[in-house]
Amino acid sequence: MSEATKQAASENVIAFQGVPGAYSDMACRAAMPEMTTLPCASFEDTFAAVTSGRARYAMIPIENSSAGRVADIHHLLPGSGLHIIGEHFQKVEHQLLAPQGATMDSIETVHSHVQALSQCREYTRRQGMKPVVHADTAGAAKEVAELGDPSRAAVASALAGEIYGLQVLDANVQDIPHNTTRFIIMSKEPIDPPHDGTPVITTFVFRVRSVPAALYKALGGFATNGVNITKLESYIIDGSFTVAQFYADIEGHPEDRMVRLALEELSFFSREVKILGVYPANDFRGTVNGDD
Repeated sequence: MSEATKQAASENVIAFQGVPGAYSDMACRAAMPEMTTLPCASFEDTFAAVTSGRARYAMIPIENSSAGRVADIHHLLPGSGLHIIGEHFQKVEHQLLAPQGATMDSIETVHSHVQALSQCREYTRRQGMKPVVHADTAGAAKEVAELGDPSRAAVASALAGEIYGLQVLDANVQDIPHNTTRFIIMSKEPIDPPHDGTPVITTFVFRVRSVPAALYKALGGFATNGVNITKLESYIIDGSFTVAQFYADIEGHPEDRMVRLALEELSFFSREVKILGVYPANDFRGTVNGDD
């Protein structure tokens, strides 16, 4: 295969962390059904698939409506070398999957990713099932299928059940009915969404010194300029608990006057402000806010 042919093929590929049947796989298929999905062992491998040219995009889970943020992602994003160019909201409907012949009474342990187990905590507790953590949901389903042990079940997607030949013992076992995961779509090159009033999200990271009122001063410009912060997460980055890095999503384009003024004030009171992406807001945001 020539280099030109390889490049053309990779343009139609979107990478995700996990094995076939993972919720990230489902998100790829839902958001970009015309593209081929590429499973990767880790988030770092997913980023590398894009930077190396094996894939055009990466689909990365960022947070869940019931379990919160996805571990490690905020640490990895700034150094990924990629840019956020879109977002996707995927409804997560967990299925209790087991080998053929297993019954609810035979299940003793339930296997899945820590996030999925967290989203089904009350259900598995009521059923008396012992949770066992795996690297991803579909990988847990694959292992349960390979073992064929009627005492083991997996919490994963219906797609994973179909791929690995497992039966659905119980459907929609998540504790919260509106369980939804937000994904970001990443690319080697940034995009410049229309600056025409269309809803836009700007994502960035910044650091503040561990001194009184540092965060208050850094974020004051967003309040005074009427810029809505839709997400703000903090985490320690140097291991000494003296420097915090923040991940933030705001509504608006950096070229908007009020956003520009707010970012200028942020830069004055903080350091290492880095924009990770400017991209169209997903229509799901309007739906959950009751604007549909």
